Amino acid sequence: MTETFWIAATVLIILALAFVLYPVLFHRRGDRQQTDLRNQNLMAYRSRMAELEKEHQAGIIDDESHRQLRDELAGAMLDDVPENEAPAKTVPGRKAAMAVGLLSILLIPAATVLLYEEWGAMDSVEAFVAMQELGSSDDARAAKMNELTQQLRTRLEASPDNPDGWAMLGQTYMRLERYDDAAWAFRELADSVSSDDGSRAVALGLSAQAQFFRSQGAMTDGVTSAIEEAMALNPDEVNSLGLLGIHAFSQGNYREAIAYWERIETVAPDHPQLASIQGGIKEAYTRLGEQPPATNEGSVSQAGGLGVSVRVTLDEAFRQDVPDDTTLFLFARAANTQGGPPLAVVRLTAGDLPVEIRLDDSHSMAPQAVISGAEEVVVTARLTRSGNINAQSGDWQGRTDSPVAVTEDQGAPIALVIDQQLIN
Repeated sequence: MTETFWIAATVLIILALAFVLYPVLFHRRGDRQQTDLRNQNLMAYRSRMAELEKEHQAGIIDDESHRQLRDELAGAMLDDVPENEAPAKTVPGRKAAMAVGLLSILLIPAATVLLYEEWGAMDSVEAFVAMQELGSSDDARAAKMNELTQQLRTRLEASPDNPDGWAMLGQTYMRLERYDDAAWAFRELADSVSSDDGSRAVALGLSAQAQFFRSQGAMTDGVTSAIEEAMALNPDEVNSLGLLGIHAFSQGNYREAIAYWERIETVAPDHPQLASIQGGIKEAYTRLGEQPPATNEGSVSQAGGLGVSVRVTLDEAFRQDVPDDTTLFLFARAANTQGGPPLAVVRLTAGDLPVEIRLDDSHSMAPQAVISGAEEVVVTARLTRSGNINAQSGDWQGRTDSPVAVTEDQGAPIALVIDQQLIN
Protein backbone atom coordinates (compact mmCIF):
# COMPACT_ATOMS: atom_id res chain seq x y z
CA MET A 1 0.00 0.00 0.00
CA THR A 2 2.77 2.47 0.95
CA GLU A 3 4.78 1.47 -2.14
CA THR A 4 1.72 2.09 -4.31
CA PHE A 5 1.35 5.54 -2.77
CA TRP A 6 4.95 6.50 -3.59
CA ILE A 7 4.68 5.11 -7.12
CA ALA A 8 1.63 7.28 -7.71
CA ALA A 9 3.43 10.27 -6.18
CA THR A 10 6.43 9.70 -8.47
CA VAL A 11 4.22 9.62 -11.57
CA LEU A 12 2.62 12.90 -10.54
CA ILE A 13 6.05 14.45 -9.96
CA ILE A 14 7.15 13.39 -13.44
CA LEU A 15 4.05 14.98 -14.93
CA ALA A 16 4.75 18.17 -13.01
CA LEU A 17 8.33 18.21 -14.32
CA ALA A 18 7.04 17.72 -17.87
CA PHE A 19 4.86 20.82 -17.57
CA VAL A 20 7.87 22.80 -16.31
CA LEU A 21 10.51 21.51 -18.72
CA TYR A 22 8.58 21.47 -22.00
CA PRO A 23 8.10 25.23 -22.36
CA VAL A 24 11.66 25.84 -21.12
CA LEU A 25 13.22 23.51 -23.68
CA PHE A 26 10.95 24.17 -26.68
CA HIS A 27 9.51 27.68 -26.41
CA ARG A 28 12.36 29.31 -28.44
CA ARG A 29 11.50 27.50 -31.70
CA GLY A 30 8.66 29.91 -32.49
CA ASP A 31 10.83 32.94 -31.72
CA ARG A 32 13.55 31.62 -34.00
CA GLN A 33 11.11 31.12 -36.88
CA GLN A 34 9.75 34.63 -36.43
CA THR A 35 13.27 36.10 -36.39
CA ASP A 36 14.20 34.24 -39.60
CA LEU A 37 11.11 35.63 -41.40
CA ARG A 38 11.97 39.18 -40.40
CA ASN A 39 15.54 38.74 -41.60
CA GLN A 40 14.28 37.54 -44.98
CA ASN A 41 11.96 40.54 -45.29
CA LEU A 42 14.81 42.90 -44.43
CA MET A 43 17.09 41.33 -47.06
CA ALA A 44 14.34 41.61 -49.70
CA TYR A 45 13.85 45.28 -48.82
CA ARG A 46 17.51 46.07 -49.15
CA SER A 47 17.77 44.20 -52.47
CA ARG A 48 14.76 46.05 -53.91
CA MET A 49 16.11 49.41 -52.72
CA ALA A 50 19.40 48.70 -54.49
CA GLU A 51 17.56 47.91 -57.74
CA LEU A 52 15.58 51.16 -57.49
CA GLU A 53 18.81 53.14 -57.09
CA LYS A 54 20.34 51.47 -60.14
CA GLU A 55 17.23 52.10 -62.28
CA HIS A 56 17.10 55.76 -61.17
CA GLN A 57 20.77 56.32 -61.95
CA ALA A 58 20.35 54.63 -65.34
CA GLY A 59 17.45 56.95 -66.15
CA ILE A 60 14.95 54.15 -66.42
CA ILE A 61 12.68 55.88 -63.84
CA ASP A 62 12.41 59.59 -63.16
CA ASP A 63 12.83 61.34 -59.82
CA GLU A 64 9.12 61.40 -58.96
CA SER A 65 8.60 57.69 -59.66
CA HIS A 66 11.81 56.84 -57.78
CA ARG A 67 10.65 58.74 -54.68
CA GLN A 68 7.14 57.26 -54.80
CA LEU A 69 8.35 53.62 -55.16
CA ARG A 70 10.92 54.07 -52.41
CA ASP A 71 8.29 55.44 -50.00
CA GLU A 72 5.91 52.57 -50.74
CA LEU A 73 8.66 50.02 -50.23
CA ALA A 74 9.70 51.64 -46.94
CA GLY A 75 6.09 51.71 -45.70
CA ALA A 76 5.58 48.03 -46.46
CA MET A 77 8.78 47.17 -44.66
CA LEU A 78 7.82 49.11 -41.54
CA ASP A 79 4.82 46.85 -41.10
CA ASP A 80 7.15 43.85 -40.69
CA VAL A 81 10.17 45.47 -39.02
CA PRO A 82 9.27 48.58 -36.94
CA GLU A 83 12.04 51.16 -36.90
CA ASN A 84 11.91 51.53 -33.09
CA GLU A 85 11.98 47.77 -32.29
CA ALA A 86 14.75 46.97 -29.88
CA PRO A 87 16.99 44.09 -30.94
CA ALA A 88 16.46 40.96 -28.87
CA LYS A 89 19.22 40.03 -26.54
CA THR A 90 20.93 36.84 -27.37
CA VAL A 91 21.10 34.30 -24.56
CA PRO A 92 22.57 30.84 -24.53
CA GLY A 93 19.08 29.24 -24.73
CA ARG A 94 19.89 25.55 -24.53
CA LYS A 95 22.34 25.89 -21.69
CA ALA A 96 19.86 27.99 -19.68
CA ALA A 97 17.10 25.49 -20.38
CA MET A 98 19.23 22.61 -19.23
CA ALA A 99 20.15 24.49 -16.06
CA VAL A 100 16.49 25.19 -15.31
CA GLY A 101 15.60 21.57 -16.07
CA LEU A 102 18.32 20.23 -13.76
CA LEU A 103 17.21 22.50 -10.94
CA SER A 104 13.59 21.43 -11.46
CA ILE A 105 14.50 17.76 -11.37
CA LEU A 106 16.29 18.27 -8.06
CA LEU A 107 14.00 20.79 -6.38
CA ILE A 108 10.48 19.61 -7.26
CA PRO A 109 10.80 16.05 -5.84
CA ALA A 110 12.70 17.29 -2.78
CA ALA A 111 10.14 20.03 -2.15
CA THR A 112 7.30 17.54 -2.62
CA VAL A 113 8.69 15.13 -0.03
CA LEU A 114 9.55 17.86 2.49
CA LEU A 115 6.19 19.60 2.17
CA TYR A 116 4.31 16.30 2.46
CA GLU A 117 6.26 15.41 5.59
CA GLU A 118 5.28 18.82 7.00
CA TRP A 119 1.64 19.08 5.91
CA GLY A 120 0.75 15.61 4.63
CA ALA A 121 -0.76 12.60 6.36
CA MET A 122 1.75 9.77 5.96
CA ASP A 123 1.14 8.65 9.54
CA SER A 124 -2.55 8.28 8.73
CA VAL A 125 -1.73 6.36 5.55
CA GLU A 126 0.54 3.95 7.43
CA ALA A 127 -2.01 3.60 10.23
CA PHE A 128 -4.67 2.79 7.66
CA VAL A 129 -2.42 0.13 6.15
CA ALA A 130 -1.89 -1.43 9.56
CA MET A 131 -5.62 -1.33 10.29
CA GLN A 132 -6.41 -3.05 7.00
CA GLU A 133 -3.91 -5.81 7.77
CA LEU A 134 -5.30 -6.21 11.28
CA GLY A 135 -8.84 -6.44 9.95
CA SER A 136 -7.88 -9.35 7.72
CA SER A 137 -5.99 -11.29 10.42
CA ASP A 138 -7.21 -14.57 11.91
CA ASP A 139 -6.20 -16.89 14.77
CA ALA A 140 -3.38 -18.40 12.72
CA ARG A 141 -1.75 -14.97 12.48
CA ALA A 142 -1.83 -14.05 16.16
CA ALA A 143 1.87 -13.20 16.23
CA LYS A 144 1.47 -10.94 13.21
CA MET A 145 -1.50 -9.26 14.87
CA ASN A 146 0.58 -8.47 17.95
CA GLU A 147 3.32 -6.99 15.77
CA LEU A 148 0.89 -4.91 13.73
CA THR A 149 -0.91 -3.81 16.88
CA GLN A 150 2.34 -2.47 18.31
CA GLN A 151 3.09 -0.68 15.03
CA LEU A 152 -0.36 0.89 15.02
CA ARG A 153 0.00 1.95 18.65
CA THR A 154 3.37 3.58 17.95
CA ARG A 155 1.97 5.55 15.01
CA LEU A 156 -1.09 6.64 16.96
CA GLU A 157 1.02 7.82 19.88
CA ALA A 158 3.06 9.91 17.40
CA SER A 159 -0.06 11.18 15.61
CA PRO A 160 -2.99 10.85 18.07
CA ASP A 161 -5.59 12.79 16.06
CA ASN A 162 -7.00 9.63 14.46
CA PRO A 163 -10.30 8.40 16.00
CA ASP A 164 -10.65 5.52 13.54
CA GLY A 165 -7.17 4.31 14.48
CA TRP A 166 -7.89 4.39 18.23
CA ALA A 167 -11.19 2.54 17.70
CA MET A 168 -9.44 -0.16 15.67
CA LEU A 169 -6.67 -0.46 18.27
CA GLY A 170 -9.17 -0.83 21.11
CA GLN A 171 -11.18 -3.48 19.25
CA THR A 172 -8.00 -5.39 18.42
CA TYR A 173 -6.88 -5.37 22.07
CA MET A 174 -10.32 -6.73 22.99
CA ARG A 175 -9.88 -9.60 20.51
CA LEU A 176 -6.44 -10.27 21.97
CA GLU A 177 -7.96 -10.18 25.50
CA ARG A 178 -5.57 -7.39 26.50
CA TYR A 179 -8.30 -5.58 28.41
CA ASP A 180 -6.11 -3.04 30.23
CA ASP A 181 -4.68 -1.92 26.89
CA ALA A 182 -8.16 -1.88 25.35
CA ALA A 183 -9.45 0.35 28.15
CA TRP A 184 -6.51 2.71 27.60
CA ALA A 185 -7.07 2.80 23.80
CA PHE A 186 -10.77 3.58 24.21
CA ARG A 187 -9.85 6.32 26.69
CA GLU A 188 -7.52 7.80 24.05
CA LEU A 189 -10.40 7.53 21.57
CA ALA A 190 -12.56 9.52 23.99
CA ASP A 191 -9.90 12.26 24.15
CA SER A 192 -9.60 12.38 20.35
CA VAL A 193 -13.35 13.03 19.96
CA SER A 194 -13.71 15.33 22.97
CA SER A 195 -15.61 17.90 20.89
CA ASP A 196 -18.41 15.39 20.23
CA ASP A 197 -20.23 14.45 23.45
CA GLY A 198 -22.06 11.52 21.86
CA SER A 199 -18.94 9.89 20.43
CA ARG A 200 -16.97 10.57 23.62
CA ALA A 201 -19.71 8.90 25.69
CA VAL A 202 -19.57 5.78 23.49
CA ALA A 203 -15.78 5.62 23.81
CA LEU A 204 -15.99 5.90 27.61
CA GLY A 205 -18.65 3.18 27.65
CA LEU A 206 -16.33 0.91 25.66
CA SER A 207 -13.52 1.67 28.11
CA ALA A 208 -15.81 0.69 30.99
CA GLN A 209 -16.70 -2.53 29.15
CA ALA A 210 -13.02 -3.45 28.71
CA GLN A 211 -12.38 -2.91 32.42
CA PHE A 212 -15.48 -4.95 33.25
CA PHE A 213 -14.07 -7.87 31.26
CA ARG A 214 -10.69 -7.39 32.94
CA SER A 215 -12.31 -7.72 36.37
CA GLN A 216 -14.33 -10.74 35.18
CA GLY A 217 -17.64 -9.03 35.83
CA ALA A 218 -16.81 -7.14 39.01
CA MET A 219 -18.00 -3.54 39.22
CA THR A 220 -14.64 -1.99 40.18
CA ASP A 221 -13.97 1.70 40.84
CA GLY A 222 -12.51 2.05 37.34
CA VAL A 223 -15.62 0.56 35.73
CA THR A 224 -17.94 2.72 37.81
CA SER A 225 -15.94 5.88 37.10
CA ALA A 226 -15.97 5.31 33.33
CA ILE A 227 -19.71 4.58 33.36
CA GLU A 228 -20.41 7.76 35.33
CA GLU A 229 -18.38 9.84 32.88
CA ALA A 230 -20.16 8.30 29.89
CA MET A 231 -23.64 8.75 31.30
CA ALA A 232 -22.91 12.34 32.32
CA LEU A 233 -22.47 13.05 28.61
CA ASN A 234 -25.28 10.75 27.44
CA PRO A 235 -27.63 9.12 29.96
CA ASP A 236 -28.68 6.63 27.24
CA GLU A 237 -25.17 5.35 26.35
CA VAL A 238 -25.96 1.72 25.56
CA ASN A 239 -22.67 0.10 26.63
CA SER A 240 -23.03 1.63 30.09
CA LEU A 241 -26.70 0.67 30.33
CA GLY A 242 -25.81 -2.90 29.38
CA LEU A 243 -23.11 -3.17 32.06
CA LEU A 244 -25.40 -1.71 34.72
CA GLY A 245 -28.07 -4.20 33.74
CA ILE A 246 -25.65 -7.13 33.99
CA HIS A 247 -24.41 -5.96 37.39
CA ALA A 248 -27.95 -5.44 38.71
CA PHE A 249 -28.94 -8.91 37.49
CA SER A 250 -25.89 -10.52 39.12
CA GLN A 251 -26.88 -8.87 42.42
CA GLY A 252 -30.43 -10.15 42.17
CA ASN A 253 -31.86 -6.69 41.44
CA TYR A 254 -33.97 -7.99 38.57
CA ARG A 255 -36.36 -5.05 38.40
CA GLU A 256 -33.43 -2.66 38.05
CA ALA A 257 -31.81 -4.87 35.39
CA ILE A 258 -35.06 -4.89 33.43
CA ALA A 259 -35.20 -1.08 33.54
CA TYR A 260 -31.67 -0.74 32.14
CA TRP A 261 -32.16 -3.31 29.39
CA GLU A 262 -35.59 -2.05 28.36
CA ARG A 263 -34.06 1.40 28.05
CA ILE A 264 -31.63 -0.05 25.50
CA GLU A 265 -34.60 -1.50 23.59
CA THR A 266 -36.11 1.99 23.43
CA VAL A 267 -33.05 4.05 22.46
CA ALA A 268 -31.33 1.43 20.25
CA PRO A 269 -34.00 -0.73 18.57
CA ASP A 270 -31.44 -1.85 15.96
CA HIS A 271 -28.83 -2.89 18.53
CA PRO A 272 -26.83 -5.88 17.13
CA GLN A 273 -27.34 -7.83 20.38
CA LEU A 274 -31.00 -7.00 20.84
CA ALA A 275 -31.91 -10.70 21.05
CA SER A 276 -29.44 -11.17 23.93
CA ILE A 277 -30.83 -8.13 25.73
CA GLN A 278 -34.38 -9.36 25.32
CA GLY A 279 -33.31 -12.79 26.57
CA GLY A 280 -31.94 -11.17 29.71
CA ILE A 281 -35.18 -9.24 30.20
CA LYS A 282 -37.21 -12.44 29.87
CA GLU A 283 -34.99 -14.23 32.39
CA ALA A 284 -35.27 -11.34 34.86
CA TYR A 285 -39.07 -11.43 34.65
CA THR A 286 -38.94 -15.18 35.22
CA ARG A 287 -36.86 -14.68 38.36
CA LEU A 288 -39.47 -12.20 39.60
CA GLY A 289 -42.18 -14.79 39.00
CA GLU A 290 -43.83 -12.58 36.41
CA GLN A 291 -44.87 -13.14 32.83
CA PRO A 292 -42.73 -11.08 30.39
CA PRO A 293 -44.60 -8.58 28.20
CA ALA A 294 -45.94 -10.20 25.03
CA THR A 295 -43.81 -7.98 22.78
CA ASN A 296 -40.62 -9.08 24.50
CA GLU A 297 -41.65 -12.73 24.44
CA GLY A 298 -42.35 -12.62 20.75
CA SER A 299 -39.00 -11.01 20.04
CA VAL A 300 -37.06 -13.50 22.13
CA SER A 301 -38.49 -16.36 20.16
CA GLN A 302 -36.25 -15.24 17.32
CA ALA A 303 -33.15 -15.94 19.42
CA GLY A 304 -31.36 -19.29 19.45
CA GLY A 305 -29.21 -20.73 16.71
CA LEU A 306 -25.64 -21.65 17.60
CA GLY A 307 -25.03 -22.67 21.19
CA VAL A 308 -24.55 -25.58 23.61
CA SER A 309 -27.08 -27.45 25.74
CA VAL A 310 -26.06 -28.62 29.21
CA ARG A 311 -27.63 -30.40 32.18
CA VAL A 312 -26.18 -29.26 35.50
CA THR A 313 -26.38 -31.38 38.66
CA LEU A 314 -24.84 -31.18 42.13
CA ASP A 315 -22.79 -34.06 43.51
CA GLU A 316 -24.62 -35.81 46.34
CA ALA A 317 -21.58 -35.32 48.59
CA PHE A 318 -22.25 -31.57 48.71
CA ARG A 319 -26.04 -31.50 48.73
CA GLN A 320 -26.35 -31.02 52.48
CA ASP A 321 -23.68 -28.27 52.50
CA VAL A 322 -25.26 -26.00 49.87
CA PRO A 323 -28.35 -23.92 50.82
CA ASP A 324 -30.99 -23.52 48.13
CA ASP A 325 -30.45 -19.73 47.95
CA THR A 326 -26.77 -20.13 47.02
CA THR A 327 -25.99 -18.28 43.79
CA LEU A 328 -25.28 -20.49 40.78
CA PHE A 329 -23.28 -19.08 37.87
CA LEU A 330 -23.20 -21.02 34.63
CA PHE A 331 -20.89 -19.66 31.96
CA ALA A 332 -19.07 -20.67 28.77
CA ARG A 333 -15.65 -19.51 27.60
CA ALA A 334 -13.88 -20.13 24.29
CA ALA A 335 -11.84 -23.32 24.51
CA ASN A 336 -8.65 -21.77 23.09
CA THR A 337 -8.38 -18.95 25.65
CA GLN A 338 -7.11 -18.67 29.19
CA GLY A 339 -9.28 -16.43 31.34
CA GLY A 340 -11.04 -14.83 28.38
CA PRO A 341 -14.43 -13.13 28.69
CA PRO A 342 -17.47 -15.34 29.22
CA LEU A 343 -19.35 -15.80 25.95
CA ALA A 344 -22.57 -16.72 27.74
CA VAL A 345 -23.55 -16.27 31.39
CA VAL A 346 -26.62 -17.44 33.30
CA ARG A 347 -27.34 -16.76 36.97
CA LEU A 348 -29.54 -19.22 38.88
CA THR A 349 -29.69 -20.59 42.42
CA ALA A 350 -28.86 -23.95 43.94
CA GLY A 351 -32.58 -24.53 44.39
CA ASP A 352 -32.93 -24.72 40.58
CA LEU A 353 -30.71 -27.81 40.40
CA PRO A 354 -30.80 -30.08 38.54
CA VAL A 355 -31.39 -27.82 35.54
CA GLU A 356 -31.21 -28.13 31.78
CA ILE A 357 -30.39 -24.96 29.84
CA ARG A 358 -29.15 -23.91 26.43
CA LEU A 359 -26.37 -21.31 26.33
CA ASP A 360 -26.64 -19.18 23.19
CA ASP A 361 -26.22 -15.55 22.13
CA SER A 362 -29.23 -14.52 24.23
CA HIS A 363 -26.97 -14.98 27.28
CA SER A 364 -23.97 -12.94 26.02
CA MET A 365 -22.49 -10.14 28.10
CA ALA A 366 -21.44 -7.89 25.21
CA PRO A 367 -21.63 -7.68 21.39
CA GLN A 368 -17.89 -8.42 21.06
CA ALA A 369 -18.13 -11.72 22.98
CA VAL A 370 -20.83 -14.14 21.78
CA ILE A 371 -20.90 -17.91 21.83
CA SER A 372 -21.82 -18.10 18.14
CA GLY A 373 -18.36 -16.71 17.35
CA ALA A 374 -16.57 -19.72 18.90
CA GLU A 375 -16.14 -23.23 17.55
CA GLU A 376 -15.72 -24.91 20.93
CA VAL A 377 -16.30 -23.78 24.52
CA VAL A 378 -15.61 -24.95 28.03
CA VAL A 379 -18.67 -24.69 30.29
CA THR A 380 -18.25 -24.02 34.01
CA ALA A 381 -20.85 -24.14 36.80
CA ARG A 382 -20.00 -22.43 40.10
CA LEU A 383 -21.97 -22.17 43.34
CA THR A 384 -20.96 -19.21 45.53
CA ARG A 385 -22.29 -17.79 48.76
CA SER A 386 -20.74 -14.39 48.03
CA GLY A 387 -22.76 -13.84 44.84
CA ASN A 388 -19.57 -12.81 43.03
CA ILE A 389 -18.77 -14.43 39.69
CA ASN A 390 -15.03 -14.47 40.52
CA ALA A 391 -13.89 -17.76 42.01
CA GLN A 392 -13.30 -17.71 45.79
CA SER A 393 -12.19 -20.20 48.36
CA GLY A 394 -15.13 -22.30 49.49
CA ASP A 395 -17.05 -22.12 46.20
CA TRP A 396 -18.31 -25.34 44.65
CA GLN A 397 -17.48 -25.86 40.99
CA GLY A 398 -17.66 -28.22 38.06
CA ARG A 399 -16.75 -27.99 34.40
CA THR A 400 -16.98 -30.00 31.22
CA ASP A 401 -14.22 -32.59 30.90
CA SER A 402 -13.40 -31.55 27.32
CA PRO A 403 -14.34 -28.69 24.97
CA VAL A 404 -17.93 -28.75 23.74
CA ALA A 405 -18.70 -28.00 20.08
CA VAL A 406 -20.95 -25.01 19.41
CA THR A 407 -23.72 -26.20 17.10
CA GLU A 408 -27.32 -25.57 16.13
CA ASP A 409 -28.24 -29.05 17.36
CA GLN A 410 -30.47 -28.80 20.44
CA GLY A 411 -30.46 -32.53 21.12
CA ALA A 412 -29.27 -34.33 24.23
CA PRO A 413 -27.56 -31.94 26.68
CA ILE A 414 -23.97 -32.31 27.90
CA ALA A 415 -23.75 -33.58 31.50
CA LEU A 416 -22.05 -31.16 33.90
CA VAL A 417 -21.58 -32.14 37.57
CA ILE A 418 -20.54 -29.74 40.35
CA ASP A 419 -18.18 -32.11 42.14
CA GLN A 420 -15.34 -30.11 43.74
CA GLN A 421 -14.89 -27.39 46.36
CA LEU A 422 -12.31 -24.67 45.76
CA ILE A 423 -9.63 -24.26 48.44
CA ASN A 424 -6.84 -21.68 48.23
